[in-house]
Amino acid sequence: MMQHPDSNATPQSDVFAQLRQWWDGPLGQAVAHTDAELLARFCADLFGYQLVQVGELGAIDGYLDDCPVRSKTILGLAPLRFDSPVSARVENFRLPLAADSLDAVILPHTLEFSADPLQLLREVDRVLIPEGRLLLCCFNPWSLWGLWKLWPGRRRQVPWCGQFVSYPRLLDWLSLLGFDVEHTEVGMFQPPFVRGALWRHCASLDRYGARWWPMLAGVYVIRSVKRVSTLTPVGPRWRRLRPAGAGAIEPTARSANHG
Repeated sequence: MMQHPDSNATPQSDVFAQLRQWWDGPLGQAVAHTDAELLARFCADLFGYQLVQVGELGAIDGYLDDCPVRSKTILGLAPLRFDSPVSARVENFRLPLAADSLDAVILPHTLEFSADPLQLLREVDRVLIPEGRLLLCCFNPWSLWGLWKLWPGRRRQVPWCGQFVSYPRLLDWLSLLGFDVEHTEVGMFQPPFVRGALWRHCASLDRYGARWWPMLAGVYVIRSVKRVSTLTPVGPRWRRLRPAGAGAIEPTARSANHG
C-alpha cells in the first residue's frame, strides 16, 4: 500500500478516512462549503458526458446539480460506508478508466494527500480528453493554514499532515503536462485556530482578503484545460481574484472563450 510522503505517515486509506471525519467537523465544513461554492461556479458552464470526482468533500452535496455534464461519478479513497455518495473506491490513485474518456475531473484536496502528486496529475491527464477540464481544490502553504502545520504535533493530524502545494509549483506541474489555467479563485482567510463567535467575526476577512492579500488565502481553486500541445501559462494577477460569494467568475490566467 502506498504511503504518505511523511516517513511516519499512516497508510493512504487511513489518511483519507481521517480526512472524511475532519470534513464533518466545524472547520472542515467551513472549508467544504467554500470549495463547494467555488466548484459550483466553475462547473456551471462545463459540457460533455462524463465527469469524475476523485475524493470526497464531506457531506456537502448539490454543488454539481447545475453542471451540464451528463454523468457525474465520485470515486473514493477511503473505505466505503453506506451513507457515502461514492460509487467506487480507488486503490493507489490508479483510475479504473480508459484513456481519453472523461470530459472533466475534480480533485477536492486529493493532491495534498497523494504519495506522488505529479503522478496523480499524469493519471488525470491520461483519462481526460483533449480540451477536458481539471478542477483542483488545494490548501495554500503560504497562509495561516500553512503556518499552522508548524505547530508542534500538528504534522501528524489531518489535514495538516498533507503536503500543501504552492500555487507556483502547481502551475509548473500543470504547464509540464500541457494544461492551461482558465480560472483561479481563493477563499478561507480566517485563521484555522479560532472558534465560535471569534470565527464569525473573522469571516469578514473574506470580503477584503482577495482584494488586498489574495496570496494569503487558506485555500485556492483552479480550473484548467488540457491542451493537445504544451503551452506556457500566464499566471493570474492575484489582485483580481475573488473569494467565495463574490459573484461571477473572472478569468485570471488568460481571457479566452473555451466553449
